[in-house]
Amino acid sequence: MAEQKLNGKKVAILVADNFEQVEMTGPRKALEEAGAQTLIVSPAKGEVQGVNHDVKADKFHVDIPLDQARAADFDALLLPGGALNPDQLRIMDKAKQFVSEFDEEGKPIAVICHGAWTLVSAGLVRGRTLTSWPSIQDDVKNAGGNWVDQEVVVDDNWVSSRKPDDIPAFNEKMVQLFMEGKKSAKKATHAQAM
Repeated sequence: MAEQKLNGKKVAILVADNFEQVEMTGPRKALEEAGAQTLIVSPAKGEVQGVNHDVKADKFHVDIPLDQARAADFDALLLPGGALNPDQLRIMDKAKQFVSEFDEEGKPIAVICHGAWTLVSAGLVRGRTLTSWPSIQDDVKNAGGNWVDQEVVVDDNWVSSRKPDDIPAFNEKMVQLFMEGKKSAKKATHAQAM
């Protein structure tokens, strides 16, 4: 049995329909094996659709509707990618508010692939160093972030990776960051930067 480094930790997984399934299931398995409780938060009703690139895959039960979710009820946040998932979340005020509350409190955020779009649209990347799927590097840079092409990047309370191939390294750093827990709370100025 894996060491239970995250016992007592509650992690929100924020996804909309058509998220990249392996970018949710791989990290979720690592979190649960480390002892965390994971809950899917979504604007989707009842179930949320995963994809394998552009092919529909499995559906997953939504534990908490996004409109009822509170960052205060969680210790950390996971933002999987897939192009369509964050493209929906990034235009939802509630999703941007939810993500911003984690960052303002210094709670750990793990983001992979296109998931960084939600951070960009929430106005949180200015002055931050992160990686993502290469096609959104201009979005990160234009929002004032420092984009780097690395397997995994840790910047304060964030850990980011580029793609499914990076999941093993991402999982290791994510569990470590989530184990460390909350960093110092941020000033609520990020959203004003956009």
